[in-house]
Amino acid sequence: MATAKKKASAEEQATPATEKKATPKKAAAKPAATSTDGEEPVKKRSVAKKAADGEGKVSAAKKKKAVQVESVEVTVSETASEAGIDGAARKKKAAPKAKKTATITPSETNAALSETPTTFRELGAVEPFTLFSAKDIELFQAGRHYGLYEKFGAHAVTYEGVEGTYFAVWAPSAAFVSVVGEFNDWTPHTHTLLPRWDNSGIWEGFVPNVKQGQLYKYFIRAESGEELWKGDPFARYWEVRPKTASITYEAGYKWKDKKWMDGRAQKNSLKSPYTVYEVHLGSWRKPDPNEAEVFYTYGEIAEKLVPYVKEMGFTHVELMPISEHPFDGSWGYQQTGYYAPTSRYGTPDEFMAFVDAFHQAGIGVILDWVASHFPYDDHGLFRFDGSHVYEYADMRKGYHPDWNSYVFNYARGEVRSFLGSNALYWLDRFHVDGLRVDAVASMIHLNYSRKEGTWEPNEHGGPENLEAITFLKELNEEIYGRFPDVQTIAEESTNFYGVSRPVFLGGLGFGMKWMMGWMNDTLDYFKRDPYLRKYYQDHFTFSLMYAYSENFMLPLSHDEVVHGKSPMLYKMPGDDWQKCANLRLLYAYMYTHPGTKLLFMGDEFGQTTEWNYKTELNWQLLEHKTHKGIQQFVKDINHLYTGTPALYQTQFDVAGFEWIGLSDRDNSVIVYARKGESDKEVLLVVLNMMPNAHEEYAIGVPWSRKWKEVLNSDDAKYYGSGVVNTGPIESYEETYNGQPYTIKLRVPPLGATILKLQ
Repeated sequence: MATAKKKASAEEQATPATEKKATPKKAAAKPAATSTDGEEPVKKRSVAKKAADGEGKVSAAKKKKAVQVESVEVTVSETASEAGIDGAARKKKAAPKAKKTATITPSETNAALSETPTTFRELGAVEPFTLFSAKDIELFQAGRHYGLYEKFGAHAVTYEGVEGTYFAVWAPSAAFVSVVGEFNDWTPHTHTLLPRWDNSGIWEGFVPNVKQGQLYKYFIRAESGEELWKGDPFARYWEVRPKTASITYEAGYKWKDKKWMDGRAQKNSLKSPYTVYEVHLGSWRKPDPNEAEVFYTYGEIAEKLVPYVKEMGFTHVELMPISEHPFDGSWGYQQTGYYAPTSRYGTPDEFMAFVDAFHQAGIGVILDWVASHFPYDDHGLFRFDGSHVYEYADMRKGYHPDWNSYVFNYARGEVRSFLGSNALYWLDRFHVDGLRVDAVASMIHLNYSRKEGTWEPNEHGGPENLEAITFLKELNEEIYGRFPDVQTIAEESTNFYGVSRPVFLGGLGFGMKWMMGWMNDTLDYFKRDPYLRKYYQDHFTFSLMYAYSENFMLPLSHDEVVHGKSPMLYKMPGDDWQKCANLRLLYAYMYTHPGTKLLFMGDEFGQTTEWNYKTELNWQLLEHKTHKGIQQFVKDINHLYTGTPALYQTQFDVAGFEWIGLSDRDNSVIVYARKGESDKEVLLVVLNMMPNAHEEYAIGVPWSRKWKEVLNSDDAKYYGSGVVNTGPIESYEETYNGQPYTIKLRVPPLGATILKLQ
């Protein structure tokens, strides 16, 4: 994760005058109600006006039937569906009595009423209005409200017949809060929000005639007199950086993924194949690789990415953070707009269509979710109302030294509700299939990356952040209670107990946990000279000592190909052929090791440079047979993994793995079996960690049946040397290495052969 050091300037906080699209308009005495669907404005007529214009004159013959009616104004009666307005918002209000009257006939009165119902009063600049109930406030303050996105922020409503926007923001220590934007020429004192009477710290109000797509911010005067211009923490859409205004927005996308949603419980099951392609949307492909500021849209990315992920055999795609963030170099991990997909690539509706496209192709979507810290940009969450609202006030807990950012105050119920609602928001409104929670270790450890004396122990004197632990437990319970068919995945690098164990068993409640120990030990082993690997075999096999203590995901993520760590291919020793062979061997080991899988973009074809967020991957490498061979191998092993129950049915069950041969250290040949729920579902995996091929290599096995080679990383189609097993391999009765049966096969150099029991 990179540090977002870029702060918004004063010019970035407020939209310049040249960009303002509208000047404020006072609420008209007789506002014209408009249709949200773009239909013709609703007509309004004054009965008194008709009389004054002569339309209300009657003949002498009809004067005896004339009646006196009060001067009223009414709105043309339309159905809610015709006008595009919620019927509940169209309730008529009794009109006040007028001083002047006009004499018209009953027939004319009925005709007028059929055209126009009752007029409402003239509204003020900000009207008292709320979407909160007393129960909402109670849950919000207790940290157990998970639907705040339906309450806070900017919401289009119709109030007393007038369309506008309801604004609500939490600023508990503010002395004054107003909403500013295009609609009032960014004037701080014309649209003052009203503080609630219940000491909740919420400022709210209805602003007439503020339409969708308008820029806005909150102007906040702190108790100290400091004046702040803040974006909306609950904004659903933002300006493209470096601009920093929020945008009023109501999504209207019509989902087409019912088939996926109805069946995704099976797709996301821990007993189903789960192979993830990690992607940074801005740098997977670009319209111009040399132009960092130009991106494809969500739709354009989907057109290219969906078929590629499908062809490569991945079951899920994981997106590096897409919530709005001001600094590209943070890769999305330092966010200011928690409720908005970044506008770099399009609108929220377009992002919904992006997710939908994956679902229609049978591919799940996981979001990288950041609840650990946030940046100090002036328009963001830091010192939101001039006080420490979202972050701990004590910088021993509130400041993160690694990332130059600030830590959420998990002790504050309102902050927990903000974060919990955000997690549910993406699952609910955007149909995402899982959340990979970033930097969990930093959340649950007070001493994470802090030297002695620079952190404060908890109430029991320990290093655990008890408030964060409680938050994560409650969050996971809520997520799985509402969305039992999704997964939460923890990036947690310590030996903290039970990260992926249920809360009722004392765990944190995540569905899976990244296996950082496997990743570190495996890469350390593969970097070594093959002829020296025999001395480090214990490092290689150690992961199986704890592989079933959690539901582990094996990650080869973006973190391993940045900051001087080198790309995956160049971590491997030897010449070009050996590097490619080693990388294919590593992937064979990864896909046959217990656990789910994650591979960062570019690793699937042997990217030769570190990942650079400013440009696209080196796709031209696929013109070379070596890289094309790596890509083909990843494709084939993905399909083998997803089509072979022995590799996924028992991936979190100790009964699904068995060591077969570990005694040949001198040759660094390692053999193990993967087993499914059926006795017939057995794979034998043979790994040769040295560049020496073996003919007629004997392996003792407990099975008497025939075997068939289903994948060999040394196949010529992968740019291997072609040491493969083409025919059936017979087991014969002969004790070898303590096993009752023996098989003999060809073992490829720096290669893996995978056999299936017939």
